[in-house]
Amino acid sequence: MAIGKKDRIRARRRALRVKSKIKQVSSQPRVSIFRSSKHIYAQIIDDKAQKTVASCSSAQLKSAGDKTDQARLAGLELAKRAKANGVESVVFDRGQFKYHGRVKALADGLREGGLKL
Repeated sequence: MAIGKKDRIRARRRALRVKSKIKQVSSQPRVSIFRSSKHIYAQIIDDKAQKTVASCSSAQLKSAGDKTDQARLAGLELAKRAKANGVESVVFDRGQFKYHGRVKALADGLREGGLKL
């Protein structure tokens, strides 16, 4: 089996594992993230109403620093937008991405911004 195929299988398993745990706490909105090679994107989704409450990405922000700093600032901005829409507590849906580096920095930014994860 090719290495790329093994990586895709592992990523899919991680995503399904996270998804099954999030379904247990479906009463809260979830923060869904996507990490590309340049930017990180996050949105808060209310699954009951099937609406996006707030969204933010590092591409929207004009900031200096490395990508980890930009992810933390995106988390702060997303928390600010969520507070404006009345969201206090969320569930963190990291999807297929491991919880370290930029993903962890975004979660830390959300906590700094006042959201309860």
